[in-house]
Amino acid sequence: MTLEELVDQFARNVAAQTDAIRQGDAKTGNRHAKQYIAALQQLRAYGDAGREALAVLLTHPRTDIRAMAAGFLLRYRTAEAKAVLEAAAKEGGVGALDAIMTLRHWENGTWALDPE
Repeated sequence: MTLEELVDQFARNVAAQTDAIRQGDAKTGNRHAKQYIAALQQLRAYGDAGREALAVLLTHPRTDIRAMAAGFLLRYRTAEAKAVLEAAAKEGGVGALDAIMTLRHWENGTWALDPE
C-alpha cells in the first residue's frame, strides 16, 4: 500500500469512527479505530516520510480527521499540531474532549502517541 493509500485509509476510518460514535454504535466505531490504528502503524514504519504523509491531514476539511492526525503528530509538527488541537477543542463536538485530553497530556509530559 502506498503512503497516500495509508493516509486515505486513516482518514476514512477516523471519519467512520466519528460517525458511528454519533450514532451510538460503539462496536462499529471500535472496528474503524482498529483500522485507522493499523494504517498509522504502517505509516510509522516509514519514519518521517510516513509522518509527512500523515501531515497533509492537518488541513483536512473535517475537524475530527485534522485533530486525530494532529494528536499523532505533536512531537513531529508541534506548533501546527497544537494549533489544530486547540481549534478542535474550541469547536466542541465529539473530538473536543479528545483534543483537550491530548493537549493536557502533552503539557504535563505524559503524551506518548508517537514514540521516537
